[in-house]
Amino acid sequence: MRLCVHEFVTLDGVMQGPGGPDEDRSNGFASGGWLVPYADEDFGRIVDGWFADADAILLGRTTYQLMQPYWSAVTDADNHVATALNTSPKYVASTTLTQQTASWDNSTVLADPVLDQVRALKDRPGRELQVHGSWRLVRALHDAGLIDVYRLLVFPVVVGEGKRLFEPGAVPSGFETLSAELTAAGVVSIVLQPAPLAEARTFVVEDGRETVA
Repeated sequence: MRLCVHEFVTLDGVMQGPGGPDEDRSNGFASGGWLVPYADEDFGRIVDGWFADADAILLGRTTYQLMQPYWSAVTDADNHVATALNTSPKYVASTTLTQQTASWDNSTVLADPVLDQVRALKDRPGRELQVHGSWRLVRALHDAGLIDVYRLLVFPVVVGEGKRLFEPGAVPSGFETLSAELTAAGVVSIVLQPAPLAEARTFVVEDGRETVA
């Protein structure tokens, strides 16, 4: 399976608390809910398309516990996100949850070494092993070079603080842009594939003309 990461991020890279003020107030975050004003039909279509390709879901413990109460209560068969989350195999990376406390249907706890277990999941047949949210887990997967595709929705808002997709110290990487789209509400949907960093170049002036050296 391909390992695909899906994130909602602000222009300053924050991925914390997109769905509501009380979604994730950890570290004193008080700017939650920044996504909701931009959730239009294009947004719904894009996110539904994400989940249509999921054969399994991989989550960090905090995201798992945030998502379970909400999505397990959505029983509308026409809600494609809820259907995927409630029926797909779910793997939660945690050293504190157990099979008994990870009570969302079809859940399996991945204790340490998580990265080795993720590699084993990727080796299984299927389409996509999808990560949603899961800040610390995504950082570890990025640094280990395990992510095959990033699907990002970038919202036209700056919140100034919070958990960022790429924190200082993240392993450097280049990316190939596979697709990009602008929603009617002004959100940029971008699909990226990790690639080697491009060779650093510099602009210079030769014989009165600007060129690249």
